[in-house]
Amino acid sequence: MDIKTKIAFGGDHAGFELKSKLIEHFRDRFDIKDFGCYTENSVDYPDFVHPLAMSVANNQYAFGILICGSGNGVCMTANKHQQIRAALCWDTELGSLARQHNDANILCLPARFISEQKAIEITEAFLTTAFEGGRHNNRVKKIPLI
Repeated sequence: MDIKTKIAFGGDHAGFELKSKLIEHFRDRFDIKDFGCYTENSVDYPDFVHPLAMSVANNQYAFGILICGSGNGVCMTANKHQQIRAALCWDTELGSLARQHNDANILCLPARFISEQKAIEITEAFLTTAFEGGRHNNRVKKIPLI
C-alpha cells in the first residue's frame, strides 16, 4: 500500500476558486486537507494561515499550499512561524528554486496574477523538487531567530 504525501491547502476568499481547482487536480496523488476558507465570502486570511502553518511546522503535513489575491498576505503570515519557510512564487522556476535552494515547506500563490494552468505547473514543480542541501543547508539553518 502506497502512503500518500500529506499536503495542506488554505487561503482566503480571493484564492478560494484557484485553491478548489488545485485540490481537485492533486487529490488523487496526495492526501489533502483543506484548511479553508470554504466560500468566496470575505474572510481574514490569518484565521486560516496560522492553523495550516502550525500543522506544517509540527510535521502533520509535509507541505502547505496557501493562496490569496497577491500571495503576500498569506506568505507574511506563514513566515511568522519559526519552522516555516514560505515562498511566494508566480513562476515555475521560482517554485523549483524555493524547494531546491531554500527548502521551502509552504508555497504561496497569487491567485489574481496567475492562470490555473500556471498554478498547477508551479505547484507541481514545488512538490516534485528536492532540497539540494550542500551549501544551501547552512544558509537555511540560519533563517530562524531561535
